[in-house]
Amino acid sequence: MQKNRHHHARRIWQALAASIALMLFAGCEEVAITNLTPTTLPVNPSQIYTFSVRIEPKSRGFVDSSLDPRIVLDGQIYPMEESPLGPDIYEFDYQIPAGRSEVAYYYLVNYDVEFGGSVTPRESYTGVTSATLNARSVLSMVANRGPVGARIGVVGRGFTETDSVTLNGTPARTVFESGNSISFFVPAVAPGRNYEVVIQGPAGSQPVGTFRVDPVAITVTPAALDLNSGETQSLTFVLPQPAPVGGLLLDITTDVPESVIMPEVLVPAGSTSVSVPVRGGMPGVGSLYLTGFGAGEVVIPLTVR
Repeated sequence: MQKNRHHHARRIWQALAASIALMLFAGCEEVAITNLTPTTLPVNPSQIYTFSVRIEPKSRGFVDSSLDPRIVLDGQIYPMEESPLGPDIYEFDYQIPAGRSEVAYYYLVNYDVEFGGSVTPRESYTGVTSATLNARSVLSMVANRGPVGARIGVVGRGFTETDSVTLNGTPARTVFESGNSISFFVPAVAPGRNYEVVIQGPAGSQPVGTFRVDPVAITVTPAALDLNSGETQSLTFVLPQPAPVGGLLLDITTDVPESVIMPEVLVPAGSTSVSVPVRGGMPGVGSLYLTGFGAGEVVIPLTVR
């Protein structure tokens, strides 16, 4: 009887130890699930996209042969296969129907843990993640340097009328030309520096490349304007070299907008000068400002009587 009591106590202890160990395992991360799928997927003609995940066992009781990784896409569960990219990586190819711009998914992993000869099934899963399909891809800018006001083309595919360009966050006037081409005018930023060009749109932001803004001198005649209200006078801008392809947009601002009426100033491609009419509005004293030229800013005093 004594032997039986010891044997029975040993069995109880083993069962208790196994239960405690399993509780500890359950309280710890038994597998680490790392999503390797980009949040933005470039659109491709096949409409097939690869979803990848890394699954790394963390528990000493993990049963390797029991690993069953799956992905849940559009409410359906699919098995994942080992990837040739490396150990612990699994992937699944999924064809997303045409017209979709987003897909939601999560990973589901079933496996076993073993301790003291007792095997217990486990299940781990990730939160729901969304991937956006991006039809826009940028190939290159037609030029990587130029002065303020230069029109720079960008070629690629998937451009839309809602896309816009920024240089280090400064918005640039953007022109939609086609699904394969857009252009922008270099905004009035400080010359002699490099700027990161980014396209912004509903699908998110996409880097284009680095653009160098070069300084350029300009002569303005007359150097100051003195007008009566309603009077018109020509203002001429002269460049030291012909304007580049696409022309050169002169972004002129003023601190007395009620006192001056003038059109947009664009030096045509290949020209070295342009003249525009400036008409006096409400009486006032201020200036016209042309940023990015000369020493950084050209100031034209303005008086309207």
